[in-house]
Amino acid sequence: MRGVMLDVPQRLLDERRLCGADIFDEMWEGVLHMVPPPSRWHQEFVTRLEYVLLPVAERMGLKLTHETGLFRPGVDESDYRTPDLVVYKPENGSERGVEGQAELVVEVLSPKDESRAKLPFYESVGTCEVLLIEPNTREVELFVLRAGKLHVALPDERGEVRSAALGVGFRRVEGPRLRVEWSDGKAEL
Repeated sequence: MRGVMLDVPQRLLDERRLCGADIFDEMWEGVLHMVPPPSRWHQEFVTRLEYVLLPVAERMGLKLTHETGLFRPGVDESDYRTPDLVVYKPENGSERGVEGQAELVVEVLSPKDESRAKLPFYESVGTCEVLLIEPNTREVELFVLRAGKLHVALPDERGEVRSAALGVGFRRVEGPRLRVEWSDGKAEL
């Protein structure tokens, strides 16, 4: 069910904050998007992916966090998105999250989610790469920023797309599973 509230009561916002339900909320140019919590499977998958990618990011001097707000620079808290994972340079981190450019954001798709609708925002703040993962089939789509625009990266002959930000390849293998490969390792999720 989709809903629109023209004026969200402060009582509702306080209640959501108190019980932690607001952790997934996003602000889109001043419009509150109250996103339902991801499924248990979704969270487990993202946790395993974070576990695999964190050492790779750290070796490159990058930070990797989950469910961290990515904010439009120079704007108060009225315009941000919260991807499942965000990889960023330490200097772009702040107390509230990540300011502007991220090297890579990962969105694991959920039924009726708004991951694809976030692409223009990611493009506008200079996100270098956006990886979308379909959880049931493990199909991946990588968008790469070129000349200020996000473009779909074409997979190689094995079906792999490669993140230049992390030096990591992603592809679906039978199972279905997601194979993640980097210079000195690989994992399947």
